[in-house]
Amino acid sequence: MAEHLETGKLGEDKAVTHLEEKGYEILVRNHRHRHAEIDIIAKKNKILVFVEVKTRTNVSYGMPEEFVDATKRRLIMKAAEQYIFDRDWQSDIRFDVVSVVITQNTVKIHHIEDAFY
Repeated sequence: MAEHLETGKLGEDKAVTHLEEKGYEILVRNHRHRHAEIDIIAKKNKILVFVEVKTRTNVSYGMPEEFVDATKRRLIMKAAEQYIFDRDWQSDIRFDVVSVVITQNTVKIHHIEDAFY
């Protein structure tokens, strides 16, 4: 597996652990709809949460969350819309971003709730 894919998978694993520790129930990982992918779909209380995970090993070019651009947000929202429709979800939803920075000896996680709508 390519190094950047391994880094991304490790970041998603760390994000899942972080969310579970905060009381989220992980429903789906890597949900695909057409050209879009939602990294994590979770539930906390009665809120369905769509989570984009961005992982970096170097922040020289910016923090991971800065790389969730308008195009990515649109794709995530389209995939979320289909997921909601398919399951007839009738309660609240939210879009979060989990930023993961992995360096030699540390993992830093920044969870941004209501990151976009």
